[in-house]
Amino acid sequence: MIFYAIRGATTVEENTPQQILTRTTTLLETIIERNCIDYKDIVSIIFTGTKDLDAQYPAVAARQMGMVDIPLFCCQEMYVKGSLERCIRVLMHIQVSEPKDVKHVYLEKAKVLRPDLADEILTIAIDGPAGAGKSTIAKAISKTLNILYLDTGAMYRAVAYKMLKSNIDLNDHQKVVNVLNKTDLQVRYDHGKQKIIMDGKDVTSLIRTTEVSQAASKVATIPEIRLKLVDIQRNIASKNSLVMDGRDIGTYVLPNASFKFYLTASLDERAKRRWLEMKANGVEQNIESIRQSIHERDINDQNRSFAPLKQAEDAIVIDSTDKSIEQVTNEILGHIRGSLRKG
Repeated sequence: MIFYAIRGATTVEENTPQQILTRTTTLLETIIERNCIDYKDIVSIIFTGTKDLDAQYPAVAARQMGMVDIPLFCCQEMYVKGSLERCIRVLMHIQVSEPKDVKHVYLEKAKVLRPDLADEILTIAIDGPAGAGKSTIAKAISKTLNILYLDTGAMYRAVAYKMLKSNIDLNDHQKVVNVLNKTDLQVRYDHGKQKIIMDGKDVTSLIRTTEVSQAASKVATIPEIRLKLVDIQRNIASKNSLVMDGRDIGTYVLPNASFKFYLTASLDERAKRRWLEMKANGVEQNIESIRQSIHERDINDQNRSFAPLKQAEDAIVIDSTDKSIEQVTNEILGHIRGSLRKG
């Protein structure tokens, strides 16, 4: 026999016996239906409720459904400041003879607890200039929400790396396109971490130099390059909840993204961050040259004819100049969770 534990949660609008019983019943029925569970497979169920729920025990719903011989236990969820209100959680233990693809269930406003398991795909677009902290924040968001992080900039860097290694003139757009058309570029995930595979080789650790960054800005202006990479990005986003950062995610790549943010910071702050990042990686670089490089990249990105860097009209602007990574991450998560709770 194989033992599984299935999680689930839901919320109620009011602390009333009817609401608690109705929402708990729906949650249990959904867990049972999605996991093809027979009552005889259920070993036990633990219910928890937030401290603002005291009108009824949620386990009563299970008894009313006919689970009279199954051990049930109710307790109060530990209170954490700012946590989801009026929430009922379930931990159902089952035992079956065959392996099962377990499906955890989060309903109503409890979807905010595990957006990666929601029925709808959640897409978060984070745009902004170089050095604004987009990648760092996007990774933190993806980790917190347990969804994929797609580093689009790494894809352009990989193309630039290939052109530099092949001694291709970046001003010869047709030659760049011809080389890319013969290149096998893939995005893979290893334990949630993105890997860029080019022609069968993992180049993830080779594409973070200043030379590659400058070249990436140039290849990104070539429409044919962008079209090919955007197709890959949109295909991944159509199948997975994810965070995507770049220059034109909210305006072009994912114009219908669930959430859009425009992250910026002063030029001096961005240069300092990039300098510290490179220094931490053992790369010595003059901060003024980094500042000039970022400034030039800003100009290239903002003035390219195809999908330039700009703020989407419906994006939330966040200036990270005087904010820590944690502060910016929490600010973005606050917007996302606040909206999901309203939904």
